[in-house]
Amino acid sequence: MPGDHSHNFRPTPAPRCLVIVPVFNESGSIRKVILRLCRALPQFDVLVVDDGSTDDTVRQVPGGIPVVSLPFNLGIGGAMQTGYRYAALHGYDVAVQVDGDGQHRPSEVCRLVDHLLEDKVDLVIGSRFLAETRYRQTVIRRFGSLVLRAVIRILAGLDLTDCTSGFRSANRKVILAFAHWYPEDYPEPEVVLLLRRAGYRVGELAVRMRHRRTGRSSIGLWRGLFYVLKVTVCLLLDLVRDPWPSGKVMCHVPGHLPEPVPGDLRWPAAASGRSQTPHVQA
Repeated sequence: MPGDHSHNFRPTPAPRCLVIVPVFNESGSIRKVILRLCRALPQFDVLVVDDGSTDDTVRQVPGGIPVVSLPFNLGIGGAMQTGYRYAALHGYDVAVQVDGDGQHRPSEVCRLVDHLLEDKVDLVIGSRFLAETRYRQTVIRRFGSLVLRAVIRILAGLDLTDCTSGFRSANRKVILAFAHWYPEDYPEPEVVLLLRRAGYRVGELAVRMRHRRTGRSSIGLWRGLFYVLKVTVCLLLDLVRDPWPSGKVMCHVPGHLPEPVPGDLRWPAAASGRSQTPHVQA
C-alpha cells in the first residue's frame, strides 16, 4: 500500500542477559541453584564465579555452565568484578547477581530485569523489606541494616530499605563501570553511594527471598558488628573517591575485543543462548 512503511519496521532485539553467580564453598546448594536458574530462565546465560572454594563446589556445577575459578579467595568484590568484566567483554546488556546459597529466587530475576528496563534506572536492588514479608533477620543483621540505611539516606539522599541486598540487576552502563572498578569485601552499600554520586540512577523492587539452608553466612555476630563500623567508615571515605572518572571507564563494542593487556582475562565472544564456555582458571 502507498505510504505503508510497515516493511521497514524492525522489532527491538531482546536484551542479552547474564546471571552472575558468585560462590565460595557452596557445594551443598550450587547445583540446585543452577538447575533452577536454567529451568526458569532459558533465555538467560549463567556464569559461575568460584572465589577460591576449598570444597567441591566447582564439581557440583552442571555441565555446560561456564565457570571462572579464581586462584584464591578475593572476597565478594573481586568475584563480582570478574563477573562484570566477563559481561562487559561479551557485550551483555544486563547482568543480574544471584547468590549461590539459594536465597535468591529465579522467579524474581525477570521482575528485576523488567523493572530495570521499564523504570529507566541503571541499577535495581531486590529488597526483602520494601513490602510486608515473612523474611526475618537476626538482631545484629537488622541493626546493621538500619544503621546503614540511615547513613545512605544522609550521604546519598536515597532511602533504601535493603542496601545490603546482593540480589540486583545492572544495565550496560553500570556493567562497564563495575568492570572498571568495584569495591572489595562487602561492596553492596558502597556502590549505592558511589553510583549516586556519579549520576547513575538506583532503584528498589520488593522481592521474595528464601532463608539460607546450606553453607555458612559470610557475616557472623562479631564480624557483623565490625562490618557495620567498617562500611560506615568506607562510605565516609567514598565521599572523596572518584572510581569511574569520565573517559576512563572501560568501553567495549560487542564483537571487537580490545587488545589484551598484562593481567587481564579475555574470553572469546559468547554465542546467543546458553553459553558453552568451558571452565576457566583465572
